[in-house]
Amino acid sequence: MTEKPINGEKRVFMTGNEVVAWAALAAEADIMYGYPITPQNEIMHYWTRLAPKYGRKFLQTEDEISAGFTTCGGVLSGKRAFTATSGPGNILMQESMTMAEMMRIPTVLVVQQRGGPSTATVIYSQQEVTMTCYGGNGEGLRIVYSTGSHQELFDYTIKAFNIAWKYRFPTFVLGDGYQAKMRESLYIYDPAEKGISMLKTVPFVGLEGMPGVDRDPSHLRNTYNTEEELYDVVTNLVAEYEKIAPEVIEYQTFDADDAEILIIAHGIVTRAAQAAVKALRSQGIKAGHFRPITIRPFPAGEARAVAAKAKKLLVVESAQGQFQRLVKDALYGLTVPMEGYFKPGQGITSEEIVEEVKKGL
Repeated sequence: MTEKPINGEKRVFMTGNEVVAWAALAAEADIMYGYPITPQNEIMHYWTRLAPKYGRKFLQTEDEISAGFTTCGGVLSGKRAFTATSGPGNILMQESMTMAEMMRIPTVLVVQQRGGPSTATVIYSQQEVTMTCYGGNGEGLRIVYSTGSHQELFDYTIKAFNIAWKYRFPTFVLGDGYQAKMRESLYIYDPAEKGISMLKTVPFVGLEGMPGVDRDPSHLRNTYNTEEELYDVVTNLVAEYEKIAPEVIEYQTFDADDAEILIIAHGIVTRAAQAAVKALRSQGIKAGHFRPITIRPFPAGEARAVAAKAKKLLVVESAQGQFQRLVKDALYGLTVPMEGYFKPGQGITSEEIVEEVKKGL
């Protein structure tokens, strides 16, 4: 047994679920709480095979409700805890994640999206965007990374732990069923050898000393008695969230500076969008692509600056407009025409995007 799960950097060929398990190990996660649901099952399976070799723990709970709350409990005790789920499980974890928002508990949740509504399919979709960004009651004060590759699953799972503990907002890695199950090559690495230091975790409860005498008391509340109390708390939470948003926001652009047709997509669909831009450019069509990596908070200012230069916008997603609602909100007031190419629960190819762009010219 080696001291660390990963020494140096290695090129590997893995499923996305396996990648998440290795990333959590590399990020020094202490424990995973979980309940099985397709297509995220193998995150649990790989974690339970690997974790005991490195002194890490796992608890399978009776359902996703308890998986979410035990994750909160693990974090409150000072552990670098996380969970993973999909579809109906994501729904059931929203209560615990909104509690994490209110109490500023730095939880980490990996979501491998599947089709909906209800049980629907166990395969793939981008239909958990609204739920992951705004699914609970309250204001959706959370950080959501939308990954598009296995390398990003590894990188952003590690990053999610640091971001969650730095800013104390629940942090989500939003993958999908395709990323979960398919295999592709990537580099896994020891974060320390990349100059990434994992932030020290601290307990919220069980602290030494007498509260009010030896130390300040902890006020861990998610219930308030009056409207005025709640107003003050939420106003302060929103102000803190908006303050940190510019530090958290991430995005990418591809040939967007002179683009007349701007394709806007996220997650795995960005791969098809990037290939479509190359194909369209080769045919003399000035296409470009804007990709938000954080879909919450959304890079609104950056998207507006790029979109304002285009003649037409095409939003592409494997859902029926969930992502487009985020885009419309960010671009409100712009007069550039916007269309959508929606395929809920189905994959999207670069050839389809090229055809859709040319059809609209």
